[in-house]
Amino acid sequence: MTARILLFAFLSLAFTAPARAHPHVWVTMKSEVVYAADGTATGIRHAWSFDDMFSAFATQGLESKEKGKFSREELAPLAKVNIESLKDYDYFTYAMADGKKADMSDPLPDYWLDYADQVLTLHFTVPFKTPVKAKLLKVDIYDPTIFVDFAFDKKSPVQLVGAPGGCKLDVALPREMTFAEGKKLADIPADQPNTTMAFGAEFANKILVNCP
Repeated sequence: MTARILLFAFLSLAFTAPARAHPHVWVTMKSEVVYAADGTATGIRHAWSFDDMFSAFATQGLESKEKGKFSREELAPLAKVNIESLKDYDYFTYAMADGKKADMSDPLPDYWLDYADQVLTLHFTVPFKTPVKAKLLKVDIYDPTIFVDFAFDKKSPVQLVGAPGGCKLDVALPREMTFAEGKKLADIPADQPNTTMAFGAEFANKILVNCP
């Protein structure tokens, strides 16, 4: 498989068709809320680890110097495809500062993919268009159509980096999907868009930061 075909397939499976039915890609997240010296939040730094089946597909046929291992440089084209594709979906990251939408910009250029224990992890930082200073900063991470299923890492889900003293961090996990909801999603053919059940916000992973 040529690099061009591989990139196209990778893009198609992951992010060019997120309107398909129940989850097809599973992501385990570690996130950081990054602050500047003046106490403003400047962005959200993500590390998204893809499920092993998706990681195997994405690296299938990818050339590497050592079999079964991939350097950051060898994975750079895949990382670029991921980042460019995520733009159409707001990087699945939605922020509110004191009840008002806080717009995000394109990721910083220092994004990368790594590969360890047969799992791909995408590292990237989504900055705020304007640094945010708020008593309550809320960040929701989800796919509206539930093509991608997000879950926080159990041991180290979220951290504050450089936050002012007194800021408190909370993490709210999404509710469980009911049996009826799961069955209805499963009944949607994989090649048909999930429009009637595009309710992913109900299953958002939430970061809540309260500052004095």
